[in-house]
Amino acid sequence: MRNRLLALACAGLVLATATAPAALAATATAPAGQAVTIDDRGSIVSAELLARMPAEQVAAYLTEARFPVPARPQGADLYAVVYRTISAAGTPTTASGVVALPSRSRKGLWTVSYAHGTMATRADAGSVADGDGRAAPLMFAAAGFAGVAPDYLGLGKGPGFHPYMDAATEASASTDLLRAAGELAGRQGRSLSGDVLVTGFSQGGHAAMALGKSLRGDSTYRLRGVAPISGPYHVREAELPALLADRLDPHSATFYLAYWTISMNRLHHFYGSPEEVFRDPAVEKLFDGDHSFDQIAAGLPGSPRDLVTAAYLERIAKPSGALLRAMQVNDTTCAGWRPGVPVRVFAGRGDKDVAYANSRYCLRDLRAGRVKATLTDVGDVDHMTSAYRSLPEVLDWFTTLRRA
Repeated sequence: MRNRLLALACAGLVLATATAPAALAATATAPAGQAVTIDDRGSIVSAELLARMPAEQVAAYLTEARFPVPARPQGADLYAVVYRTISAAGTPTTASGVVALPSRSRKGLWTVSYAHGTMATRADAGSVADGDGRAAPLMFAAAGFAGVAPDYLGLGKGPGFHPYMDAATEASASTDLLRAAGELAGRQGRSLSGDVLVTGFSQGGHAAMALGKSLRGDSTYRLRGVAPISGPYHVREAELPALLADRLDPHSATFYLAYWTISMNRLHHFYGSPEEVFRDPAVEKLFDGDHSFDQIAAGLPGSPRDLVTAAYLERIAKPSGALLRAMQVNDTTCAGWRPGVPVRVFAGRGDKDVAYANSRYCLRDLRAGRVKATLTDVGDVDHMTSAYRSLPEVLDWFTTLRRA
């Protein structure tokens, strides 16, 4: 049996340490009176203080998590927040996420939104468990930013299924957490400036681009820069061709294809029963949000060709109808941008989870819109290592943008 860290690395799911660092072992619940009931998007339902950490504890935690430690780090308060947002159908719902506030910097804080990588288990999200959904906002808070990390819909403390790789709800849940963070900061005697920087890894790269594109039309915030890492921006043009050509790790590709297919069908309805797609129809039940990664991995075959029918492989090679629309509507997070905000795309050419071509096509789309964009190849490295190599550059760039 693979240990948890190896399993996560092989599937490219989240950045996480094998066990929760001691700095986050103790939690404290915020006073009950802090919950509010204002019925609008982004209003806080509950806010729980997870940890109040001095600078030396933050530095130790980030070092253990393999995240960069800012120069002269600050202490930080880490909160799990439940807030109001909208579902994929546009109806009211709630979602959760993490907010980290620096201890010294208190007024006019720039905010960094970090979007986490793929996870299929609601209990693995940052509001509930340790991982990059906590480490990233703490890293940015230590650098003097307000750090936020949405769980997305259906993960963490949110109800229902997670609409995996749905750009619209990645953006809406992330935007509404920005609003909740502003409310929380005000309660703590801090203020946010409205200046926002956006980053994310793996699925979070896709979510970061979806959020950035959405914020370009939002007068509430001033988007200052976007730095996605190793995201699947082009499922149709890049990810599926690499999968069909056996250029991806077969175990990771099997996981991603199953998750994407089930999630997209819930939203776009291109098959009626799992027997039409999966060789073992029981696969669909694995992605209910309650199965652990180990349970899901144990229930999946070793390759995409053992996962789905030959007919479905033909369909994804030449998609049409609702299947094609599911790809088209979510493969546009890098397209249609207006110029004015710099974007730095990071990826590793050796990535066998998310094909490097995703980032090349993203750069193509951005430059077609006259966006000032670059692509940094962090080397012939695997998926997880691409994140560890990119994060120090993202932190340095965001710090430079704030100073400027």
